[in-house]
Amino acid sequence: MSSRTPKKMLMEMPMPTSEPLFRNDAYARMTEAMVLARTEQGGLILDRSLFYATGGGQPGDSGQLLWGDGQCTIATTVKGEGDAIVLVPHEGEQLPDEGTTVTQVLDWDRRYGHMRVHTALHLLSVVIPLEVTGGSISAEKGRLDFNMPEAPVDKQALQDQLQALIDRDLEVSEDWITDAELDANPQLVKTMSVSPPRGAGHVRLVRIGTADEQIDLQPCGGTHVKRTAEIGKIRLGKVEKKGKQNRRVYLHLET
Repeated sequence: MSSRTPKKMLMEMPMPTSEPLFRNDAYARMTEAMVLARTEQGGLILDRSLFYATGGGQPGDSGQLLWGDGQCTIATTVKGEGDAIVLVPHEGEQLPDEGTTVTQVLDWDRRYGHMRVHTALHLLSVVIPLEVTGGSISAEKGRLDFNMPEAPVDKQALQDQLQALIDRDLEVSEDWITDAELDANPQLVKTMSVSPPRGAGHVRLVRIGTADEQIDLQPCGGTHVKRTAEIGKIRLGKVEKKGKQNRRVYLHLET
């Protein structure tokens, strides 16, 4: 008879992992997956996830899961232990059993708004080349906090510069470097309040422009549009003072 206790056996069980499909194709809206586990809090872990988990100022995705005669609405998505991505249903929803094959249906309009705003905020950090101390994203607007002792003299000029970059229809792509390479190039990290997505020995970089004509390059685990023209028209909103050295700049999608 084995001398191992149930607790020890439980600790030796591998943690569920979720393949982050959104990282390979941020435009995918629907696909099948299998339910690996339910969490104690009522969340669902799938073997592959279209749903982005909250992180880096970007909200978790929402949408629906469909299976057989059942369906449930996903309110948000969060990171679980290890590489697990946890889909959080609305309270009281019917849930699929472990081992069930489900169809993931993303709330695409909301996600696409996040993608447009997120890419626009990267460009905002270009036209305001100051240390970023915080940020937040929604489907229609976002904001960055800057180490900015004085308010911008001409906000309209900044908006015009930003819109000009967007209208250039620049390519948005990704690259990867090792943790050691990032440590050797600390200037790549613009956002002081959010640590780059580490853990696997390599870090994802988001590039705006080409390698030969690069507009921006910074670590980021979020979802982005493929070309900046998809952002459309923007408007810079109010600039709020947040402490002696910090100012918050709001950005709105106009289309």
